[in-house]
Amino acid sequence: MRATFSILLLAVLLWTLGLAWFIHDSRQPPHVATVCDGIVTLTGGQSRIETSITLLSGGYGQLLLISGVGPHVTLDQLMKLQKQSLPEDMTDRITLGRRAVSTIGNAYEITTWARHHKLHSLLVVTAGYHIRRAIVELHRTAPELDLVPYPVLPPALEAPLTRQTLHLLVREYLKLLGAELGNLTGLPDGNTGLTAH
Repeated sequence: MRATFSILLLAVLLWTLGLAWFIHDSRQPPHVATVCDGIVTLTGGQSRIETSITLLSGGYGQLLLISGVGPHVTLDQLMKLQKQSLPEDMTDRITLGRRAVSTIGNAYEITTWARHHKLHSLLVVTAGYHIRRAIVELHRTAPELDLVPYPVLPPALEAPLTRQTLHLLVREYLKLLGAELGNLTGLPDGNTGLTAH
């Protein structure tokens, strides 16, 4: 009985320490970007698309995939939402991925796009709380790709933590643990997270 309690207590302690590390890691500001063959951004939060467009215009990649865009959203509409202007010569370098509906779907969509364009290195743009899980899923679908994370710090994480933000971080931490466990066990995903044609 005492041994079971000790193991349970240790598990709770490790889980809590892991969560504390995850929250700290998620709130780190973006670092200096690395030049890669392409840039990919996973939609679903503030600042991601704006950051990826800025990186593309700065020469950190030759092509950009925005994965997880709504089926009827156009590039012009995205630019208006981001309050950004896009030079005409950059339009042909941007692809809108419309099939992904989950992080696993993003990974499959990105992998297909990268292989089609024969890219070997990708700068991966998403929120800090999402970046590690995105990299795990991408490594699983495309182990041959050199993936460079570029975490974005959403405004909500720059402010003091609220109950809503903490709830988001706990949920994302659990999803990361699930992804890592699936990666270690080699269990199939069961669902590609892609919409049907």
